[in-house]
Amino acid sequence: MESLRGQLLIAGPGLLDPNFRRSVILVGEHGEEGAMGVILNRPSPVSVADAVPPLADLVDEGELVHVGGPVQPQAIVVLGDFGDRTEAASLVLGSIGFLPGEIETAADIASLSRARVFAGYAGWGPNQLEEEIEEGSWILESAIPEDVFTAEPEHLWSVVLRRKGGAFAVLALMPPDPSSN
Repeated sequence: MESLRGQLLIAGPGLLDPNFRRSVILVGEHGEEGAMGVILNRPSPVSVADAVPPLADLVDEGELVHVGGPVQPQAIVVLGDFGDRTEAASLVLGSIGFLPGEIETAADIASLSRARVFAGYAGWGPNQLEEEIEEGSWILESAIPEDVFTAEPEHLWSVVLRRKGGAFAVLALMPPDPSSN
């Protein structure tokens, strides 16, 4: 399978693991050694200013830390939109990439136009993600920058499925708890 970097993983309806149920993940790295990404649609109740004050200048006032995944939940991962792509530690989608670990203030990256802060990340070992895709746990879709920085992350799962179209657009209408329908 070719690299899925920059693709979205949309949780299929049968994926009931509470860590990933109805999640949308941006794949940041994918290769022979495995894959990693961040969940785009899980804002926490904690603001960046309260959780990691040094990064507060990178985001809009009141911006929340997002739960990036269950792996290393104390680790901070930051995705940013770079005017100068060489400032990114690695690019994921166009001008969007990961901030280098040594960044301490917004002044360290002059070309950063926007950023999102994540606690933790999602990770897969060698061939694990490919197997999960094959079994139907994940639906693939191309990411767009608006997915990463959506103002309404709680609707992203449905928005991306509608964009994919066909039977996926119908799936987007599924309520969070189908038994209550």
